Amino acid sequence: MRRMIYIFVLLIFISLVYAQTVYKWTDEKGVIHFSDDLDGVPPAYRDRVEVEKWEGIRKPEASSPAPSGTPLRNREEGTTDIYGQNQAYWEGRVRPWKEQLQEATENYERVRGEYMKRAEGLDPSNFGKMSLTQYQMLSSTLKVLNGEMATYQAQMDEAKRMLDKIAKEAEEAKADPEWVR
Repeated sequence: MRRMIYIFVLLIFISLVYAQTVYKWTDEKGVIHFSDDLDGVPPAYRDRVEVEKWEGIRKPEASSPAPSGTPLRNREEGTTDIYGQNQAYWEGRVRPWKEQLQEATENYERVRGEYMKRAEGLDPSNFGKMSLTQYQMLSSTLKVLNGEMATYQAQMDEAKRMLDKIAKEAEEAKADPEWVR
């Protein structure tokens, strides 16, 4: 009887080891995506993510890379990485971060241009032409613009960091590097 209890406890622990948390979400095109990392879920979909426990699922061991010069099959032939993820999966993970990077960069450049234009007003030759109130308003406006630039810079840094992380994950999964560019 005691032996049966040990076996039962062992089986419970083994089943817990094989359980994996999976995050599922559907994008605006109706495509269903899965990730085992919450950071892999685009921020726009995190409020709609479904958390699932998959039992008996383990990531396969990494295999050795294909010899150089070995051609990769094209998308139509169903090329996948060592975990079975295809080009659409990797492009789906990269797309929102590329969009965030592009949008933040555009906003940063727009605000930076406005900042530079307004900063010209702080030229010492203009000090005699401007009242204290005008100077304070200009200074205040520049502080606000500087804060906006810092916000957009943080968004750009986050997107770059996530794109680097995804690229490393793709490399570990032996995915085609073109899928994450």
